[in-house]
Amino acid sequence: MKSIFILYICVQAVEHLVTFLNLHHLAVHGAKVPRGFGKYISSDVLTGMRDYTLARERVSLVASLMDAVVTILFIFGGILIWYTNWFSSLQWSFVIASTLFFLFIFYIETLFKIPFSLYSTFRVEQKYGFNRQTSGLWCMDLIKSLFLGTVLYAVLLSGAFWIIMTFPGYWWLITWLFFLSFSVILMYLAPYVIEPLFNTFTPIEDKSLEEKIRHLMDKAGISITRVFTMDASKRSSHGNASFSGIGHFKRIVLFDTLLKTNSHDEILAILAHEAGHWKKKHIFKRLAVMEGLALAGIYIAFLLVQGDMLAEMFGLMDPPLYAKLLLAGFLGGLLASFVRPFHNWYSRKHEWEADAFAADLTGDPTAMARALIKLGRDNLSNLHPHPWYAALHYSHPPLAQRVRRLLQ
Repeated sequence: MKSIFILYICVQAVEHLVTFLNLHHLAVHGAKVPRGFGKYISSDVLTGMRDYTLARERVSLVASLMDAVVTILFIFGGILIWYTNWFSSLQWSFVIASTLFFLFIFYIETLFKIPFSLYSTFRVEQKYGFNRQTSGLWCMDLIKSLFLGTVLYAVLLSGAFWIIMTFPGYWWLITWLFFLSFSVILMYLAPYVIEPLFNTFTPIEDKSLEEKIRHLMDKAGISITRVFTMDASKRSSHGNASFSGIGHFKRIVLFDTLLKTNSHDEILAILAHEAGHWKKKHIFKRLAVMEGLALAGIYIAFLLVQGDMLAEMFGLMDPPLYAKLLLAGFLGGLLASFVRPFHNWYSRKHEWEADAFAADLTGDPTAMARALIKLGRDNLSNLHPHPWYAALHYSHPPLAQRVRRLLQ
């Protein structure tokens, strides 16, 4: 246990050291206007970008430190032993006990995050003019999320543990196929079942823009069914756009906040970038990588829980299978910390390719640059991340680098 504890402390130390470097880097360089941003960003906006990022990262830092403390107490401080023994004493069936074992942890994690979410929403986001939520809407979102999380986790967990009980020799493969199938089904159903629980989607009213979007997608060789506007402004003034759907037919969703601040050319450039992800098959490439890693992880977990090695490593006496799987997941999370920088590098590579595709498709790279500048300005993005922090955490290239390359 000692060696794993030291490894966990080292991982956390690196994470928080890089965060401190990022905050210091922003405090030093935050007043510099990157190339291409001068016409759109005043000194007051630049100050707001710096202060908002500092405020948000400080909240995130405190939350991360608290999470590390709770994890240490739970895994290494004896709480896991007590929790496992209590569950074992209830003598429920294997599937029910295993499912509830993880569901209760999900509820505890949700409760732990509530104070930080409240502070972030009603202090930080409110102070910088982003929050549009009322306390009632925030509570309704929490209730819906808890209900949805309970249903999805109950289906996934109970199904997985039934497979483990029924096919003890090769449950790792069947469970992976079950999770993969569930993910694909969710990708189909989410736009029609889950997303409408939180937002209202209406056909876009600007028919001129819709015609331009359809023409652009036809030019890219992508068939779209509908173009929708989402009422994102009822929660936040942040802007964005997205594609959803599987196969040849997709729908486009534009945040109403994005429509208010961007020209048609800029919106088309943003959608051309998203089209680039589809045409370059980035979604499927990432899915293939993630599912390959998931399969390897489940198989390694299958091997680890066969004997008593995990129990001995963490000081548990004859733990049930679900406790062993929790420990295997914890070790997997530690290993993922070393894989994440490579995954983010791979993602950033795809973003560069999608930017280039958008510039070629629209024939106007400056429109994409303007759209990115406005998104950065309106969302008060960090224009000066520390290179180490960006390498560790950014799935997209830093905004100033993307704009500079487009303007070249």
